[in-house]
Amino acid sequence: MHLGRVAGTLVASHKEALLSGMKFLVVRQIDEANQETGTYVVAVDAVGAGVGEVVLYASGSSARQTEMTRDRPCDAVIMAIVDSWDIGGEVRYHKGQEEAAG
Repeated sequence: MHLGRVAGTLVASHKEALLSGMKFLVVRQIDEANQETGTYVVAVDAVGAGVGEVVLYASGSSARQTEMTRDRPCDAVIMAIVDSWDIGGEVRYHKGQEEAAG
């Protein structure tokens, strides 16, 4: 699993039939310090995430383990919207703090 921030959306009007009706989001990976790494991935959104939100996503064969993506040709899936995380008692991210600081 990886942490990422939703950077945008992707629209594909022609796609494999098994992907019909799925929402695709462009996710930029972030590290444990909440810093963007520069790595992007296109992921199926299984939880209703929005642009700017921090999410947890799986890639590779693990991406095909959710109810929505089982046996479908996808390589990444957003499976959680992150509320907060801390490392060693230090809060690294808390949803809403970034909006309040901006």
